[in-house]
Amino acid sequence: MVRLGQNFLSDPNLLDAIVRDAEVGADDVVLEVGAGEGVLSERLAAVVGRVHVIEIDRGLEAALEPLAARPNVDLHWGDAMKLDLMAFDPAPTAVVSNLPYAVATPLILRTVEELPSVQRWTVMVQREIADRLRAAPGSRAYGSPSVLVQLACEVRLVRKVDPAVFRPRPRVDSAILGLRRTGSAADPATRRLVRAAFAHRRKSLARSLEHVQPGSLAKAREALAELGLAEDARAEALSPGEFAALSAKLRADA
Repeated sequence: MVRLGQNFLSDPNLLDAIVRDAEVGADDVVLEVGAGEGVLSERLAAVVGRVHVIEIDRGLEAALEPLAARPNVDLHWGDAMKLDLMAFDPAPTAVVSNLPYAVATPLILRTVEELPSVQRWTVMVQREIADRLRAAPGSRAYGSPSVLVQLACEVRLVRKVDPAVFRPRPRVDSAILGLRRTGSAADPATRRLVRAAFAHRRKSLARSLEHVQPGSLAKAREALAELGLAEDARAEALSPGEFAALSAKLRADA
């Protein structure tokens, strides 16, 4: 049965592979979002110190009762985009999940920004999301999520996933994405800059910013020039590092 748009993993070999890919052990505290019937949760609980499991669908309570009884599992009922993740104790060190596809991107971004204790992610996502988050500057898939994730993490495609391993079979391709934290999340000013820069992709970066903050056009062009970048550059031309430098420059000149 499909609940709340979930597609349950049904291949034990893939479930075992996800745990291996995550490289988690007894010292880890894992956050899993979207427990489903608990098949991945059980495998994680067998090898890590603690598992914080989030599930929104109360219709799965009976299936998850054995999991909730385990001494190293904390089962949290609710919406992962609304729960106070920073209140989870002990703090997660890794995220390992078959993520609900509808919220995968904002959820990854939220954990990157709000959970500095998390050092790595091993997550099942829609293939399109995997391509977007690891996209390089200049590509069609490159956008604000690419920049914000890559400012804090190294992103790699771990493996492609056959739709046949799900029950029921989804209509989209999937992939396991691996992230490793390499630095702090973008600060609020940089996040605002990146999102504003990509808000009007057909316009230059400076003109896109002007739409959000009238009167900023000249300052943005000047800052781009001082960084050795074209004044009429579009957002997709800048690397994550160049966005960070531009943000710092604009704040210094304010």
